[in-house]
Amino acid sequence: MAKKESSGPQVTKTAASVLRDPSASKTAKSLAGSTLAQANTSKQSSAATARTAAKALNDGRTSPATKSMAGSVLTQKAKTK
Repeated sequence: MAKKESSGPQVTKTAASVLRDPSASKTAKSLAGSTLAQANTSKQSSAATARTAAKALNDGRTSPATKSMAGSVLTQKAKTK
């Protein structure tokens, strides 16, 4: 059986900070919401959220905080066979 991933405490703190930041981007807030929803649960990222995270990681303008959340979201994506 595969190990279930969940958002860790550091990335959860980052996500909470992003949600409180009025100047945070829509993408950052979306990833922050997903990150917090997956904290201490076995929930998995949706395909749409995973696509958003992948785009954020590939964009050179993405902040380190957003990249951290994107990585967390992608780690929790359901594995396909």
